[in-house]
Amino acid sequence: MTAPTRTERGLHQEQRAQVAALHGELVRYALVTWTAGNVSERVPGEDLFVIKGSGVSYDGLSWEGITVCDLDGTVVDGVRRPSSDTAAHAYVYRHLPAVNGVVHTHSPYATAWSARGEAIPCVLTAMADEFGGPIPVGPFALIGDDSIGQGIVATLAGQRSPAVLMRNHGVFTIGDSARSAVKAAVMCEDVARTVHLARQLGEPLPIAQADIDSLYERYQNVYGQR
Repeated sequence: MTAPTRTERGLHQEQRAQVAALHGELVRYALVTWTAGNVSERVPGEDLFVIKGSGVSYDGLSWEGITVCDLDGTVVDGVRRPSSDTAAHAYVYRHLPAVNGVVHTHSPYATAWSARGEAIPCVLTAMADEFGGPIPVGPFALIGDDSIGQGIVATLAGQRSPAVLMRNHGVFTIGDSARSAVKAAVMCEDVARTVHLARQLGEPLPIAQADIDSLYERYQNVYGQR
């Protein structure tokens, strides 16, 4: 990843504005603190993605706080240095062509599970619906290169979960759009909290795999407006 070009041509301004607005959902659902966390989205039809600038405040975040990068993480347009997680996002986009959105948070309950290096077991119908099983734990990796991205891709291989808990770090979620990745981050924190509370009362009851499969199929293909 290279330094910003410090040029602002306003490339993909509308998409950058939409991604900027989605960061408000991270604040709304208390998934981030101060300037931590980020949302990115692939630019349709181009080998580019847009991502929040490093250390940029959520207050009044506009399209100018979102930087355009290529799939190597090199800045293409924007005056903000991109997120320190840019290399991880770029790795995911390079290796998972169906992924169009990536979100990173340090949401408290889910990150507490990551600090224990423990997957969140699938003991709620809402988990079966959204994640199709447990939320897995990825390996510990330092920030700065694509090591985190490698861990995300390797951990989610063969999984239905759009979320991974990177050990001692936090949550990464993927989706077919930035909005769907944000939804997965919101749901991840919600179930992490509920399962944690359940464990204070005793051992949560497991859901049979056949029922998990049935719930996942219904939610993904029948639930909601089509």
